[in-house]
Amino acid sequence: MPETARGLRRSTARSFCVSISLLIIGYAITSSADDDQRSQGSRDTKRVGQKTVGQKTAGKSTLVPLNKKQTVLLDVSGGRLLLKTKICLREGVLEMLCCRKQSKEHESILSLDARAYVVHTGLLALKAKPGKPVRFDPKYQPPTGQLLDIFLQWKDSTGQLQRVDARTWIRHVTRKYFVHKLQRYPSDLQLPKNSELKYDAKTQELYWYGPLNPQQRDDLLKLSKSAEYRGAIRKFHLHSQLREMQAHWVFAGSGFTTDEQTGEKYYQAEGGDVICVANFGSALIDVATVSSAAGTGGLLFEAYKQRIPAVGTDVTVELIPRKTPAKPKPGTQRPPKP
Repeated sequence: MPETARGLRRSTARSFCVSISLLIIGYAITSSADDDQRSQGSRDTKRVGQKTVGQKTAGKSTLVPLNKKQTVLLDVSGGRLLLKTKICLREGVLEMLCCRKQSKEHESILSLDARAYVVHTGLLALKAKPGKPVRFDPKYQPPTGQLLDIFLQWKDSTGQLQRVDARTWIRHVTRKYFVHKLQRYPSDLQLPKNSELKYDAKTQELYWYGPLNPQQRDDLLKLSKSAEYRGAIRKFHLHSQLREMQAHWVFAGSGFTTDEQTGEKYYQAEGGDVICVANFGSALIDVATVSSAAGTGGLLFEAYKQRIPAVGTDVTVELIPRKTPAKPKPGTQRPPKP
């Protein structure tokens, strides 16, 4: 590891100069690893699901640790960055897929014992291009940056290596209010007094709480012939079913703030916002879609408990910068079974 990299890891200050240094270090690591690969000869590569999960060159691993605890590993030839994490939550609403250790474990599935800027360094070393974090003022602008594919690896109870798309551990929240604003209240609609479907005349909103099953949907559709009303009921049913998160992650790059007392520049993602599922202006990696971070009532995603191993399980997170962006096809994926 170059001396500049070791010096940077010892530094506590974060500044825009550090951002430039990260870029230099990233390319230095890339060049070093490429040279090492060429000198070692052939390699034996094991693949799972058409993705590299382990690489050796003449019996020696090509993984380059970027911190002393070796929880952030650079795999240049594999085109990925590996994060050694632990499961800290299996149930509840989420702000993060992965946070820094001792930061936001109450709203994150995974925790990482490493500085956020080390992750940033590794992505730069893979030539990933950071974009801009979310903006809320004067109007909402989603986070931008290079698309990242994220996979999770762990060993199951039988010792077998498992690997999944990280989004399969995250689902849309269903225990919440689903709301639709009616332009005109249907003249033929008479809601029973004990109906779980409610209408607020003041706000002109129709709302339903929690999952709407097919029988409830069909019963509610019979109450009115209004196209708008019937569309709202169908929307409530669709959006209240168990659905995996389909949004893509992007390398937003976080940002810097100044400590008013010391005047030092501070990398904002050090507060814990490593891989987010709720939009934060401090996110290192964020979802490229509208996802509220304003209180638990506005959070869109929750942990898919049935798919997540026990708390404390070691999980390797693979961050893979996507070379050729692919446009998602909305509406083509059926809601998964729990």
